[in-house]
Amino acid sequence: MTVITCIEDLRRLARARVPRMFYDYADSGSWTEGTYRANESDFQKILLRQRVAVNLEDRSTATQMVGIPVAMPVAIAPTGLTGMQHADGEILAARAAEKFGVRFTLSTMSICSIEDVAAATTQPFWFQLYVMRDRSFIEALIDRARAARCDALMLTLDLQILGQRHKDLKNGLSAPPRLTLPNILNMMTRPRWCLGMLGTRRHQFGNIVGHVKGVGDMGSLSEWTAKQFDPRLNWGDVEWIKRRWGGKLILKGIQDPEDARRAADSGADALIVSNHGGRQLDGAQSSIAALPAIVAEVGSRIEVHMDGGIRSGQDVLKAVALGARGTYIGRAFLYGLGAMGEAGVTRALQIIHKELDLSMAFCGHTHVDTLDRGILLPGTAPG
Repeated sequence: MTVITCIEDLRRLARARVPRMFYDYADSGSWTEGTYRANESDFQKILLRQRVAVNLEDRSTATQMVGIPVAMPVAIAPTGLTGMQHADGEILAARAAEKFGVRFTLSTMSICSIEDVAAATTQPFWFQLYVMRDRSFIEALIDRARAARCDALMLTLDLQILGQRHKDLKNGLSAPPRLTLPNILNMMTRPRWCLGMLGTRRHQFGNIVGHVKGVGDMGSLSEWTAKQFDPRLNWGDVEWIKRRWGGKLILKGIQDPEDARRAADSGADALIVSNHGGRQLDGAQSSIAALPAIVAEVGSRIEVHMDGGIRSGQDVLKAVALGARGTYIGRAFLYGLGAMGEAGVTRALQIIHKELDLSMAFCGHTHVDTLDRGILLPGTAPG
């Protein structure tokens, strides 16, 4: 493939270059995958109003997310196992985001550690936190994120228990991969990926292995993580984490206006309308469909962001028009990473930025902060 013009081109290339278990991990949802598919397809139902004879000089997509200047209202979402899509994947994605002028968010379940990413970048990044039963480990993670100059903490609220993802179960997903005969044969058809993995020492969950007593290999790690995701997570924990962190706090996983009110009451700086990419509750509303009601409920009290299904700059445009102050890309950047490493992440950001800029102009606007529902064809948008 010599000319890459859209995120779908990157997806096809990633599918050809990434071992099946890790490609499927990125490109799948829970149960029937209905919500996963709706996240993307519901964007296509929203139509834009084209305007003409408007001065389109001096366009700008620059804005702010939680008070931080960004080149466009897009950040890279936290994704687990990013370093299994491509060797040192979190480092490469963070570098690409920094150069482009958007924020990268590192997952608790990353392959590269907080310290790895901090050593490879010059600007702050964000860190995503899962609540574990071991509160001393959470405190240590928060301290490590602060020491690594992270300037926002993202707390994920919708993974107290793990959704059932059929492809992961069938593939026997693990990091590093289990050397079963089917997995070995599949990896043999991905020589670029294998060479990259041979060239790095980062093959396990860098934020956990070596930082938890008794967790030094994949066997002990699997046992530890199975016991650690805390089903007792509640709003009192959110208040405790906010106090312990003391900086900007973003709450991820809001789908209901009542929960949005609780998020705003917590004093967080932003919430993310998200269904975990359709990977938790299958049959839930798509993120873009849920967005307007949450903006109407709390948009004057807290910054509302969204993720789920964004595959183009037009998707970003539609989300902003419906009230999102920021958006996040997960699969879109993972496709780029799996396809071409850091260059692929850069290409994904370039594609989304160009589509956002041109579509904004066709709708008669020159600055992203002036976008509103007026650019959407009446009757086609939710809410």
